[in-house]
Amino acid sequence: MQTSQSPSRVRAIFNVTSGNFLEQYDFFLFGLYAQAIGETFFHSDSSYAALMKTFLVFAVSFLMRPIGALVLGPYVDRIGRRRGLMVTLSIMAFGSLIIAFTPSYASIGFAATVLIFVGRLAQGFSAGVELGGVSVYLAEIAEPHNRGFITSWQSASQQVAVIFAAVLGYIVSVVFTKAQVDAWAWRIPFFVGCAIIPFIFWLRKSLAETEAFASRKEHPTTRQILTTLAANWKIVLAGVCMVATTTTMFYFITVYTPTYGKEVLNLTRTESLIATIMVGLSNFILLPIGGHLSDKFGRKPLLIITTLLIFISAYPLLTWLTHTISLSHMLLVLLWFSLLYSFYNGALVVSLAEMMPSSVRIAGFSVAYSFATSIFGGLTPMIATFLVQTSGNKSMPAFWLMFAAITSLIATLIVFRQRRSYSAQLANNN
Repeated sequence: MQTSQSPSRVRAIFNVTSGNFLEQYDFFLFGLYAQAIGETFFHSDSSYAALMKTFLVFAVSFLMRPIGALVLGPYVDRIGRRRGLMVTLSIMAFGSLIIAFTPSYASIGFAATVLIFVGRLAQGFSAGVELGGVSVYLAEIAEPHNRGFITSWQSASQQVAVIFAAVLGYIVSVVFTKAQVDAWAWRIPFFVGCAIIPFIFWLRKSLAETEAFASRKEHPTTRQILTTLAANWKIVLAGVCMVATTTTMFYFITVYTPTYGKEVLNLTRTESLIATIMVGLSNFILLPIGGHLSDKFGRKPLLIITTLLIFISAYPLLTWLTHTISLSHMLLVLLWFSLLYSFYNGALVVSLAEMMPSSVRIAGFSVAYSFATSIFGGLTPMIATFLVQTSGNKSMPAFWLMFAAITSLIATLIVFRQRRSYSAQLANNN
């Protein structure tokens, strides 16, 4: 596998993905400590109600992503990738600080709930264009022969965040008692994230503008960008459906895994965190491989094969796991899902960047990705919890994974069946 890159490109990849690290780090921590956050900031008579309220706030923040994409996406397409990514980082840092330092419900009452809600909305607003901005930046500094591999590092940086957060969570769970973690020690990883923020700002300040953007003679206005997006609504809608699988799988095997392992499978917190760390490592290794395979064999085969395998295997594997519960069995299932997620994502992210007209590439990518994340990914922890609670069947989350997979498979088949007309349309737009 050809992976050699110039030092300047490697540095650019590291610098641009640093903010993506912070975004996923805080999102993962919110899922990891969902139970403790629920009991700290929400007044409830039962742990289930508190957990559902926490996941509801988690999901609602994703509803801000499309708004962020529609507001910030055209702004970044107009002012440039570098300046836009500094703006998204600033908003994201603001949300992180609120979550880390807000007093508990017992201290300030309903104001605590409101502040956490505001912090999550700020993070969702920023995330609406952060991921798209990073992905497009990487796609634009890559060469045609390695665009899938280079772009895959956007998702790989998220796995570093998952691993780092899970390791910190593991250390906290070992050093402190469960009562201490639930009462206050869950905040420690959030404080660590806040301490990293100045370093990430320093890294992002050194980013250079992409040649693709700098070479443009004209930059469309926000109104022109939104008009172009509306004219290409079919491409954006296809992108939403294609993203369904990657966002659902990601939030299931990372954010929801600690809750699923602890609350549903009755594994210990430590065992759930070990599983999460292993999944993060697996994703980090496999995502660039998936990107490289998409460069070598094409995007379409990976997108089709992986969605079919998810649809076929999800329910049998979760049924097997829930009937023979153990850490090793959970690892086997999650690592299989990790393989399918990584290979799908390795082809998906670069495909989405290539589908969008260049003048609205960040806005189009961000709108498609953020809508899919709002509809599918952000709802995954809450829907999975609801399905298990109402059915009494611990394997029921598989049907949510299967629904996302079939949605993406249909969209992929439509997109590539019409690839000639899409190519002609993109040629005119670009």
